[in-house]
Amino acid sequence: MSDSKVDLAALLCSKICHDLLSPVGAINNGLELLEDETDPEMRDRCLDLLSDSARASADKLKYFRLAFGAAGGFGDDVDPAEAKELITSLIGDSGKITLGWAVQTEALPKKAIKILLNLALIAREALVRGGRLDIGAEKGDVGIEVVVRAEGPKIAMDAGIRAALEGQLSEADLSARTAAAWMSRDLVLQNGGDLRVSPASGTELLLGAIVTA
Repeated sequence: MSDSKVDLAALLCSKICHDLLSPVGAINNGLELLEDETDPEMRDRCLDLLSDSARASADKLKYFRLAFGAAGGFGDDVDPAEAKELITSLIGDSGKITLGWAVQTEALPKKAIKILLNLALIAREALVRGGRLDIGAEKGDVGIEVVVRAEGPKIAMDAGIRAALEGQLSEADLSARTAAAWMSRDLVLQNGGDLRVSPASGTELLLGAIVTA
């Protein structure tokens, strides 16, 4: 494995650790509270906290496993329903983000699902005040088309992430924050495709990719 691939893997690991820090930390806090708490009502609240945090940790691990990893439990093709379930868990049930789903029901190649999940993660993180996340994918004449659209009161995309998606970021400037975007573009290009990002807008973000079938 080349040094650049090792570095990218290390940065993706750093991102995973960063994103898991909050729910795992909440589990630790809940256990500490539960250890000293004797009031039945407060103990029930601690157990609810533990349950929610454990579920959030498991959901994120499942998401990262398919989006970033080899996902050995999946075949060469993946049922889009699996991706929808993962994205639904990513959004959560707070009601701040509405999911629109327009993905073909037939199985898609794992590479297309990985791209879809990564672009969805980037778009979700850009919806800092909530809004709507629309996901679309289907096999077309030139390959598999993936479209992700985020719309909300405020869209905030890190300049480094945009540069990575557009191919304007050097390997020397890669960080844990930009690693997923870099991997997304690299995966698209490796499969003879193209990735496009809409111009900067305060309320809308459009990400599109085409990969060979």
